[in-house]
Amino acid sequence: MITNKLSLLVGGEAGAGISRSGQLFAKACLRGGLNVFGTIDYQSLIRGGHNFYTVRAETQQVYCQDDTVDLIIALNKETILLHKDELAKGGAIIYDADQIKITKQELSRDDINLIHVPLRKIAKDLAGPQIMENTVALGAAIALLDYDPQIMNQVLKDAFKPKIAQQNIDATKQGYDYAKQNYKDMFGYKLQKTKTDGKQRIFVAGNEAVALAAISAGCKLYAAYPMTPSTSILHFLASVDREYNMVVLQTETEIAAMNMVAGASYAGVRSMTATSGGGFCLMSEGIGMVGMTETSPVVVLVQRPGPSTGLPTYTAQGDLRFAIHASQGEFPRLVIAPGDVEEAYYLTLDAFNLAEKYQIPAIIISDKYLGESNQTTQIYDQTKTKIDRGQIITDTYAGTEEYMRHKITENGISPRAFPGTKNALVRTNADEHNELGYTTEDPILSTKMADKRFKKLEALTKELQNHATVKLHGPKTAKTTIIGWGSTKGPILEAMKILNKNEDKVNYLQVIYLTPFPTDRIKTILQSAKETVVVENNQTSQLSSLIREHLLVDVDHRILQYDGRPFNPQSLAQRILEVL
Repeated sequence: MITNKLSLLVGGEAGAGISRSGQLFAKACLRGGLNVFGTIDYQSLIRGGHNFYTVRAETQQVYCQDDTVDLIIALNKETILLHKDELAKGGAIIYDADQIKITKQELSRDDINLIHVPLRKIAKDLAGPQIMENTVALGAAIALLDYDPQIMNQVLKDAFKPKIAQQNIDATKQGYDYAKQNYKDMFGYKLQKTKTDGKQRIFVAGNEAVALAAISAGCKLYAAYPMTPSTSILHFLASVDREYNMVVLQTETEIAAMNMVAGASYAGVRSMTATSGGGFCLMSEGIGMVGMTETSPVVVLVQRPGPSTGLPTYTAQGDLRFAIHASQGEFPRLVIAPGDVEEAYYLTLDAFNLAEKYQIPAIIISDKYLGESNQTTQIYDQTKTKIDRGQIITDTYAGTEEYMRHKITENGISPRAFPGTKNALVRTNADEHNELGYTTEDPILSTKMADKRFKKLEALTKELQNHATVKLHGPKTAKTTIIGWGSTKGPILEAMKILNKNEDKVNYLQVIYLTPFPTDRIKTILQSAKETVVVENNQTSQLSSLIREHLLVDVDHRILQYDGRPFNPQSLAQRILEVL
């Protein structure tokens, strides 16, 4: 009997409510006090194609999906055929044998428990839509796991309007009763409510965390063109814009979105946009404009595989160099890579503050895996929400000389006035300009203005000494140091659990701030590493190249995956052992 440790997969055709079903089950686990991680896999189709949502629930903290699953809810035959080999020994499949005919030869395994539940008949008898089959299946899963059905009922009440909620509660009860009557004690996994009851925790996706942080940071304009996998930020903010007095716009193109947030930033409004690689390409000229005009929007880059359209609904880390060097010419910027939903929130707050304080664009680089995966985390601490807008002239400019928007200062940061400030005419220019903002082609002045902009990096780098630009997970010294950035954090942490059961200990260096690059901190940590392994979801190991560029050293090994899928922890641990 295995208790409070489960991996469940819900699979079916797009449009069958796969993601909603998985999230409902995950939330029921959370409310029972379990830690949960959920991730969605879907094809680039409106209807049809195979979708599946994987939920992993345990009493201890979980950081990613597992290599295997224990229970499958199969809403079509394709789900069984595609995922049967992922089932752990003794695992079970809930399916409707009246609708899905599967032979022993097709199953090709005799250690799987087949759990027939008449999903369609129950949904039809309840006069519900066919999509309610998934709710019937959830009830059967709750019964097999001997979990408290009242927890699921409350989740349904919170998720739907009363009439729809009651329909779904009736459906889960029918599925629950059928499984209890026909398959009692047949499944070797159980879930039990813990003492914590999920209090003070939320189940949130990376994109939602970024959106919540934007609200906390005082963002008042969000402009974006829908592009998978960044679109859920737009959807979330659009649903609460009036509540938080925010303007949320779906623009006609990513070019328009970038120009809107640039204009809003110039006018003194905290602003943000988000996109994926193709949209970021279109934004790159606008990013250069905000670099020249020293304005400070936040840009969220949620990566997917490229080039071109690539794999539009899958994950990758191929745009790191692009984010660092996007747009023509040279100018300072901030590039931050959160690794989980907690960091996605707090680092977005940092991005808004640092962007305005240093009058530079800030880029939050994420990916589909982080952006669209859900994870339990503590409720975000609002006492940590500090808004720092830097050197802003409020009400009236009191200087004795004409206001200079681009005044050369010791640290490169000019006192900032917004249009409408008394006694200040706020000029700026996308051409090279003088301190007043007028165009100049003078070579000496052009050099001074370029140097002025880059001076900010000295002050920014000094301030970042008080920020967690890198994190070292695990023992301070280890035979092997794993190095990664972004969403590889979860699989690496899970792989470390496996590897550190052996005598050969490993630790993990997570690089969070990619620009400015935390050279000194990385150098100090790597000096004690006997062997180094970089783990990335790209083909060219872009983090390795940054380490070589800034430290003049190379890593010993690279483990790269660029098929659009995230790493699985057990296979990652095995690959690390193979290269050492």
